[in-house]
Amino acid sequence: MKVLLNSNQLQFTLKRLAYHLVEDYTSLQNVVFIGLQPRGTAVSDKIISLIQAVLPHEPIQYGVLDITFYRDDIREELHKPAKTDIDFSIEGKQVVLIDDVLHTGRTIRAALDALNDFGRPSAVKLCVLVNRRFSRQLPIQPDYCGIAIDTSPTQKVKLNKQTNEVELY
Repeated sequence: MKVLLNSNQLQFTLKRLAYHLVEDYTSLQNVVFIGLQPRGTAVSDKIISLIQAVLPHEPIQYGVLDITFYRDDIREELHKPAKTDIDFSIEGKQVVLIDDVLHTGRTIRAALDALNDFGRPSAVKLCVLVNRRFSRQLPIQPDYCGIAIDTSPTQKVKLNKQTNEVELY
């Protein structure tokens, strides 16, 4: 196991992502943030808290999306569904999807399919904590990225909630 981001580095990286998101939008009125269940919500919850601290009087539309039934690997391993909580319209809005690790791109493809059930956004951007660059199976790239790393397909990258570190196995 190797630590990619220790607790301090992780906090700094999350703040940088939050500030980058705030800088890119003059107003959050037409922006919605959606964390991807289950692991992306650990990252999205922290980023949304940081954005709220920067813009305390700006209402933030934030929801979480479960993609279990949109996955294309459901036959290989049974996944337990999580909760989807999107209580606002995404029709015509700018959606920022937030996830922990971008690996093959299949999770994001499933998220895009799931989003169709909630309306048609004007744009979709992707924010990830870790971009595993050379293992993509689909042409999906992040718009916002905490760190980019090169890994072998057999390695795993995870955010350890107990130690608040990003680890490579």
